Amino acid sequence: MPKTSARLLSLLSLLQARRDWPGALLAERLDVSPRTVRRDVDRLRELGYPIVAVKGPDGGYRLDAGTQLPPLLFDDEQAVALAIALQIATTTGAGIEEAAARALNTVRQVMPVRLRHRIDTLRVTAVERPASRPDPQVDSSVLMTLSAAVHAREALRFDYAPASPPGATGDDRAESPPRRVQPHHLVTWGGRWYLLAWDLDRENWRTFRADRITPRTPAGPRFTPRELPGGEVAAFVAGRFRGSDGSDDWPCRGEVILDLPAAVVSRHSRDGVVEELGPNRCRLVLGSWSWPGLAAAIGRFDADIEVVGPAELRDAFARLARRYADAAVGASSTPPPIR
Repeated sequence: MPKTSARLLSLLSLLQARRDWPGALLAERLDVSPRTVRRDVDRLRELGYPIVAVKGPDGGYRLDAGTQLPPLLFDDEQAVALAIALQIATTTGAGIEEAAARALNTVRQVMPVRLRHRIDTLRVTAVERPASRPDPQVDSSVLMTLSAAVHAREALRFDYAPASPPGATGDDRAESPPRRVQPHHLVTWGGRWYLLAWDLDRENWRTFRADRITPRTPAGPRFTPRELPGGEVAAFVAGRFRGSDGSDDWPCRGEVILDLPAAVVSRHSRDGVVEELGPNRCRLVLGSWSWPGLAAAIGRFDADIEVVGPAELRDAFARLARRYADAAVGASSTPPPIR
């Protein structure tokens, strides 16, 4: 029989691995009697672990939630995964950077030497995408409030600050009535947090930036969740940010032929469809949020372009051609600076 301390750690590890454990199965796993299991459970309870007895034909035990967080056990893979997740927590935009750093230091201190060496050799530098202004941080308490409302299916009321131009202050923003929504999902996109909800006043789906939300209390009544168009949250949100009404495709999609190898075009077309037509010729089907935007994206390729369709894309190229020609004339008429 293993020593009591080692047996207690083994018992705790088993209780963390699944929700319910029959007493007889625990005794078999630990190679002890059911009476010893009962004594060890009592010892863990004295140490602060909220273990409850499960009624039933076989009886059993469950590690329940308590008022305080007791010490936890992790296997090697869990410990490494937790450390990596804490290192990249600065990119979540959830305002938990300092807490994540403290948690990582706590986990590292109690790691075995072999795991600590693995973590120390894995230094992750989180580089966020360039932006004219840094993404705003969201108060973690706001995220918890939104998440709780989604989980409980309770309607929300909140003040929603509109977007302001650079240099604007809170005094520049007009007062607006609180929004009333049925929250459905809390999502992240491009380093920002969004609430996907059904707007009760506008009777439509909306996405709200979490950093602009100030929840009001108390929460509203419970509701029965509506069916999200398309059924998939990721596809719906991606469609909204592409400018479409919740579909999984761009609102503008066109087809062109480029005098470039397909291998070259495919490296820079992201979600475009590239078909090889010859050694230095390919077909490209690409989408964008607008026709001028699509024409400009295709114009990045240094190659001759043949528009297959539709007519809106051809018209967009014509508008851009006139605009670029005017810009070139304006630039050539300006005298060079004196050096």
